[in-house]
Amino acid sequence: MNTQPFKLAVLGTCLAAFVAGCASYDAQGGYDDHARAKKGALIGAAIGAAAGLLSGDSAVSRRQQAMVGAGIGALAGGAIGNYQDRQEAQLRRETAGTGIDVSRDGDVIKLNLPDGVTFDFNRTDIKPQFYPSLNAIAGTLREYNQTIVEVSGHTDNIGSDAVNQRISEQRANAVASYLMAQGVQRERFEIIGMGKRFPIASNDTEQGRALNRRVEIRLLPLRS
Repeated sequence: MNTQPFKLAVLGTCLAAFVAGCASYDAQGGYDDHARAKKGALIGAAIGAAAGLLSGDSAVSRRQQAMVGAGIGALAGGAIGNYQDRQEAQLRRETAGTGIDVSRDGDVIKLNLPDGVTFDFNRTDIKPQFYPSLNAIAGTLREYNQTIVEVSGHTDNIGSDAVNQRISEQRANAVASYLMAQGVQRERFEIIGMGKRFPIASNDTEQGRALNRRVEIRLLPLRS
């Protein structure tokens, strides 16, 4: 039985409730900069958790087995934090000034590739001027190969569900395929199209919609 639609429905409901709670916080506390920053951080954490849940324990387990089968060694205990610290620092250096945002949630590193930097509007082919940035990311991923690479595509709410789903999948595949072509092992990848289900900003403004159009790369350590 395919449980993915059920997962999407449950996660969508939970996320909607979470965001509604954040909106309530703003209504009570005002729209000052601190409130907006706190709201953005909370929503970002929820989106990351949702993306991880969508890939699911079985998907992560399957990916780990494939990586071990390909000869990629797992990380143990305290080595994970230090490994991710070094990888995060290198990614921050490599992506400085490119428009890519690097963040960290525990042992998971996340890269946010905004649509305006990576793709032209409503297009799914990567801008050639973005190749050097992806080359730098690929170099780091080759060096730090003990991570699962989860690539997820996201859109704004303009257009039909079907069109947004297709665009999100094609953009995620475009980024993942490019990284693979630069030598990042195929066995490491989970590729997911999220459509418009998981916004990180309001779709009521062009600025918010631009933030929602993105590809995210999450790097999960391969655990022993």
